[in-house]
Amino acid sequence: MNKLLVSASVALGATSLSFAQQTEKPNFLLFIADDCSHYDLGCYGSVDSKTPNIDHFATQGVRFTQAYQAVPMSSPTRHNLYTGVWPVRSGAYPNHTCANEGTLSVVHHLQPLGYKVALIGKSHIAPKSVFPFDLYVPPLKGGDLNFEAIQKFISDCKAKGEPFCLFVASNQPHTPWNKGDASQFNADKLTLPPMYVDIPQTRELFTHYLAEINYMDQEFGNVLSILDQEKMTDKSVVVYLSEQGNSLPFAKWTCYDAGVHSACIVRWPGVVKPGSVSDALVEYVDIVPTFVDIIGGKPQAKVDGESFKPVLTGKKKAHKKYSFSLQTTRGINAGSPYYGIRSVYDGRYRYIVNLTPEATFQNVETKSPLFKEWQSLAETDSHAKAMTTKYQHRPAIELYDVKNDPYCMKNLAEDAKQASTISRLDKELKRWMKDCGDEGQPTEMRAFEHMPGKRK
Repeated sequence: MNKLLVSASVALGATSLSFAQQTEKPNFLLFIADDCSHYDLGCYGSVDSKTPNIDHFATQGVRFTQAYQAVPMSSPTRHNLYTGVWPVRSGAYPNHTCANEGTLSVVHHLQPLGYKVALIGKSHIAPKSVFPFDLYVPPLKGGDLNFEAIQKFISDCKAKGEPFCLFVASNQPHTPWNKGDASQFNADKLTLPPMYVDIPQTRELFTHYLAEINYMDQEFGNVLSILDQEKMTDKSVVVYLSEQGNSLPFAKWTCYDAGVHSACIVRWPGVVKPGSVSDALVEYVDIVPTFVDIIGGKPQAKVDGESFKPVLTGKKKAHKKYSFSLQTTRGINAGSPYYGIRSVYDGRYRYIVNLTPEATFQNVETKSPLFKEWQSLAETDSHAKAMTTKYQHRPAIELYDVKNDPYCMKNLAEDAKQASTISRLDKELKRWMKDCGDEGQPTEMRAFEHMPGKRK
């Protein structure tokens, strides 16, 4: 990591000046991690992770308990985040994807309002015409963030009196989990999620994942320190997002709650109550319209997201009734030829439709040495058998009471008492799919048309 000589205490400095007392437009800084399960952060309940910067940041803002993204993969997630448009509508629904020409992004919405808009770090978006950032700086060799570029951008905007919107996209804790100090975690004492097969190999690998979360937390602390050094903390709305869950089974690449449930923390000095918690249901697609609404502007064209500014200001407690998600396995590395998944969540129940349940679910994780160890153990261990089977062979529909079963362990789809819940959620899911132009399996089979590397 290219280090800045700044202290964590500076990064966690107090804020005081209310936005209502300011005449200039607020700045926006959004930091997004990469494949970080929300429950592996201290402020979201982890007893093992070490995330002091994120945890302290949560005491300065509002922590959302029900923030969701539309796709449990990085590329479509980032397109969805930066455009405020549903994945199938924008065309960016498979992985390694691109948005349809003519799609507008945050750049188009904020530049007319006088903002400089930049992305520093991981990109994973295309084409440039949809994302014409004023500045894009890729990661350094080895995948680290370019902190000098971050500071220069903020400093330049400050000197010119230009409000900015800066997206800082970390590569951590994406595999191969080779950053940070794993020795600070005792593998034997870790608390593992119940869907994992508890063997020494799982525990050892998990220490390296936690180490990279700690590394990402330090990155976040450095970014906050830069903002404080430039005396822009009180003038900036800062958002932290964890992205989809990690790449171990039942998170990334799935529509189980662990796959699409994200950490979301917002600090807005003088407006958001420090240390508050919101159960409002919000989605990544809502970020762009929220930024525009905070400024007092209007999107340049229709977006699918809805501003949750009223939740931030305390005028409303609720935001949405449903969140939606999809997974397109076609085209991912070592993925099934097709395995489409669609899902809707209502704040308690998660309903999942597997478009081709007769197929076997595959990805790079099912080819990994760890999963093969789980499969070997499945010959004699009932939990290993249940988990490996559940991951690769799924029924047509699944229903989980996430409030009481956050890891989606018990499928309630066959419970006659849940018939009305299934009917209601199925109706909402079909309505959303129709609205987006999602035809289900035909849409899955057209995935290559939206993947530049797969086009013929």
